[in-house]
Amino acid sequence: ADVLLPVYHQTRGRDGFVSLEVSPELAEDPDGTLVEARRLHALVDRPNLMIKVPGTGVCVPVIRALLTEGISVNITLLFACTAYARVADAYLEAMEKRLDQGMKVDCVASVASFFVSRIDSLIDAKLEARASAAASEESERLLALRGRIAIANAKLAYSLFAELFASQRWKRLAAAGAAPQRLLWASTSTKNPAYRDVLYVEQLIGRDTVNTMPPETIDAFRDHGVARDTLARGLAEAEEDLAELAALGVSLDEATDELLADGIAKFVQPYRKLLGAIGERSRELAAATA
Repeated sequence: ADVLLPVYHQTRGRDGFVSLEVSPELAEDPDGTLVEARRLHALVDRPNLMIKVPGTGVCVPVIRALLTEGISVNITLLFACTAYARVADAYLEAMEKRLDQGMKVDCVASVASFFVSRIDSLIDAKLEARASAAASEESERLLALRGRIAIANAKLAYSLFAELFASQRWKRLAAAGAAPQRLLWASTSTKNPAYRDVLYVEQLIGRDTVNTMPPETIDAFRDHGVARDTLARGLAEAEEDLAELAALGVSLDEATDELLADGIAKFVQPYRKLLGAIGERSRELAAATA
């Protein structure tokens, strides 16, 4: 956080953030999440810290409470647009409450983090499974949707973002100095080698967004990526893709619910591994200085 503090100051609190996650084991424990988020915020005590909280339904009130208290939040593990709508509303409500109570709103930041490629990985598998048992025409329709649903879902989320943050409700907050809660794209490396390796970068470029890329994806985009404003384009086509998915009997809602449950489980193991590594190193250092 200290290393990035100059960026935070130079951008007037817009960039230069570090995220520190609440234990994913608390994802379904809102009271525990709230206590731990406050503890971590106080322990680090840096203005450019974001506390990472999963966007589960039970954690939405926690997110609202933390933001109202002036704690910046990275809302993670978002897959569904309905879940995003809830956390975006929580951000707006928190800023409104701060403003109504005479508190500053220009010192709080938030991002809403969508995990992108995981959606295609799951949906593609479902499409292929159904296509293998379908008649030829339906099979072609199913397979034609591969690699398209994650981006379509992101475009729908961005459309919702644009609507929310162009409203009169938001303009009141912006006039008081509030910054929009940016959409953040996570899991943007391409998992399927048949797809362009910068697919989830080139198609997810838009104002007020963040893309978190692994080093190899950054290198690939530097080498041959095309930078242009793409998120606001092709919304009608994205809606058609999602409508076609539903018409073919594949539920995006069921898939995003599955991904959320799986995502929480997958976060637990590396978190425990991290704590184990820190514990082991701490013991080594204590022994060396004894």
